[in-house]
Amino acid sequence: MHKWAMLQRPADIYSTPEQVGRRAGRAWFGFAAVGFAIIAAALYGAGLYARGVELKALAAQGRTDANLKVALLSAVLENPRALPLLLSEDQQVHDALSQRGAAAIDALNRKLEGLVSGTKASVLYVTGANGVAVASSNWRVPNSFVGSDYGFRAYFSRAMQSGTAEYFALGNVSKRAGLYISRRVGSATAPLGVVVVKMEFDQLEANWREANRPTYVSDEHGIVLVTSIPSWRFMTTGDLAGPDLVAIRHSQQVGHAPLVPLPITRPEALSQDVWIVHAVTPGGSEAEYLRLSTPVPTTPWRLDYLVPAEAPLAAAVRGMRLLTLSLVLPLLSLAAYLLWRRQSAQMRTATEQAARSELERRVAARTEDLSRARDRLQSEIVGHRSTEARLQVVQQELAQANRLAILGQVAAGVAHEINQPVATIRAYADNARTFLKRNQTAPAEENLGAIAALTERIGSITEELKAFARKGRTAAAPVELRSIIESAVVLLRSRFAGRLEALVIEPSPAHFKVMGNRVRLEQVLINLVQNALEALDGCDHAKVEVSVEETADGVALSVLDNGPGIPPAILKSLFTPFNTSKETGLGLGLVISKDIVNDYGGRIEVASGDSGTCFTIHLLKAA
Repeated sequence: MHKWAMLQRPADIYSTPEQVGRRAGRAWFGFAAVGFAIIAAALYGAGLYARGVELKALAAQGRTDANLKVALLSAVLENPRALPLLLSEDQQVHDALSQRGAAAIDALNRKLEGLVSGTKASVLYVTGANGVAVASSNWRVPNSFVGSDYGFRAYFSRAMQSGTAEYFALGNVSKRAGLYISRRVGSATAPLGVVVVKMEFDQLEANWREANRPTYVSDEHGIVLVTSIPSWRFMTTGDLAGPDLVAIRHSQQVGHAPLVPLPITRPEALSQDVWIVHAVTPGGSEAEYLRLSTPVPTTPWRLDYLVPAEAPLAAAVRGMRLLTLSLVLPLLSLAAYLLWRRQSAQMRTATEQAARSELERRVAARTEDLSRARDRLQSEIVGHRSTEARLQVVQQELAQANRLAILGQVAAGVAHEINQPVATIRAYADNARTFLKRNQTAPAEENLGAIAALTERIGSITEELKAFARKGRTAAAPVELRSIIESAVVLLRSRFAGRLEALVIEPSPAHFKVMGNRVRLEQVLINLVQNALEALDGCDHAKVEVSVEETADGVALSVLDNGPGIPPAILKSLFTPFNTSKETGLGLGLVISKDIVNDYGGRIEVASGDSGTCFTIHLLKAA
């Protein structure tokens, strides 16, 4: 038995040092090949993962920026849309078109000149039913529009047919591109002419250029209209079909622009509205971008926003690969160390029959090698820890930059805040038109006076928001709560005609005064009351109570409704930007309201259940 046991021992016991060395060489070669394959696979996988994560982050931030730009563009478009509506019902316009007297036309010229200087419009002009301009805000300049024939323009023909039109084109006289908003004067059966306002987007495009990220707006044909890169205007997002191209050339919408496609190639779709593309900027260099596309409300336009992706993707891939190396290399080093230990043991076993002196010399050499290997491992570990610390610092800096970028979301509130007075203006204008048709001038004048007051209010809101953007807050001053409530009810009366019987104002025992700004606090109250009334739409026995009471640390203004309450999912993130349950809402009303109240040292509390919702505004009492 002992003889057979000896014969079945591993062959390594009888291997010479030279044989062990040859096997060790082959083992190290295989280990190196496997190690390089592992490192290559890990780096490749880390690159793919980092690229995917960074693309999602860029897309999320890009969507936020694109939505802000769309909100600002919508706000810019809302201002001039009211001018043609008002002027089409103006008596001076009717007199000038019907009488064609020199005095009436001169008075209209001066009126248009005064209106355009107080708005953001480029030019205002009135044409007769034949399309020839009768009066214009630029009547004093040599190349005035007065006398020019615009009958061939689409905005004239469409306004004459359907009553109103919006059309982006190159100016026939000025050679400057802009949006033409027109409205027919008179009835469809007896039209007197057309009122036209032209709006240019120079300031908006200049603001986009400062961000150094290509942005452009295209129409339903894919023609670029508004862009941060001037040379891209009147280029196309794709090839135009023959009939469309002929119609556009015939309308002279783009002048002699060649209508060539944009220098954007190799699109790779990531989702329905996000692509990876390569674009050539005016500098001539081609770069990789993330293109996000979103529709512009109330228009057939789309806004495309290009986010530079090359540098962020490269940085993310580098960072992830460094992190991967910091994890893989120690593991491979440990495996190499274990392999080396195993081979060393085999080598020591093979040399056990050597002389004691040779054994002692080899043991000393191996001990020295182990010490050097330990030092190398310690040095690598210190380097890896330093790399991890630098990565943590970079991650903290990126998180801080992301938090600072959220501050830009306040700019999107401009469109939301002026939509309420604009909706009321539209309601008053419809009422005034009805009164005029009935020859009831007195109530029509009252409605027009209300429209003028609301227009001033829009200007006040805009100025307040501009001041907020510059300084962060408006200085607080004593303001009476009763006047704020009364003004809010006036603004809501036309918007919710027939439903304000549900609104109950509890009389306050005294004229409470709080610290704040009247216009901004009106905005907060209007937002809360409007939300309550909309929540009660279609409910029986609807009721909204507004009450005021004095508290230990100030004054509490409450808005209570008996609606179905706020769903828990919405209530949990109620004051988060862009969180809304309305199909047409931006999700900014409560966010802005909370910011306004916080600016004046107050706070907003909300309680909601099956029996209704109560918003309570706590404000500091004025001395």
